[in-house]
Amino acid sequence: MTLYQIKPKFQALLRPLVKRLAAQGVTANQVTLAAAGGSLVVGALVAALAWLPLVFLLMPLWLFVRMALNAIDGMLAREHGQQSVLGAYLNELGDIVSDLALILPFALVPPFGAGEVMVFAVLAVIVECAGLIGPLAGASRRYDGPLGKSDRALLLGALGLWVGLGLGLAYAAHWLWVLLSLLSLLTIANRVRRGVAEAELARRTPAPSREPPSQPME
Repeated sequence: MTLYQIKPKFQALLRPLVKRLAAQGVTANQVTLAAAGGSLVVGALVAALAWLPLVFLLMPLWLFVRMALNAIDGMLAREHGQQSVLGAYLNELGDIVSDLALILPFALVPPFGAGEVMVFAVLAVIVECAGLIGPLAGASRRYDGPLGKSDRALLLGALGLWVGLGLGLAYAAHWLWVLLSLLSLLTIANRVRRGVAEAELARRTPAPSREPPSQPME
């Protein structure tokens, strides 16, 4: 299971807004760049003011906005004829940049260790790479869980809310990043395993015949 599976319902709620944005000339690439730029700004601001717990309340707020922007750019591209090769690059690279910008500030929160947070950040990038390799291997773009992009956003938002409210963290809380890293490794394994299975099944499935249909006998 992964939060990605509820994406269609979220998109349905956003569809009226997307139609208005398209009518006003807003492009999918503009929304993608806004999501990445906003993540960099929020991440830098939180890192600069990490000594002030309240600043971490920006995390859940922005992560919800970013999730909406990610859905909006995809809908603009698919439903309003704005798909492009550049857009595909911007979308995937923007997501990776945003993840790094929003994960790394947690390295400044005691008792979290910088090394543990950075390992998780690297694994988050590898998770997305494991999904992106699918089409290169003859499979689909893989979104398998248990810790995909949407799931990471939910967890980071919840953690930002906890820190921002000043609820305190026991020393053992640094093991949270170890657990998240293990879940990331499981996600990588799932995406690779299922991508390989999908590609092998596609190769074994005979292509449909291109012969013209037979004419009825007179």
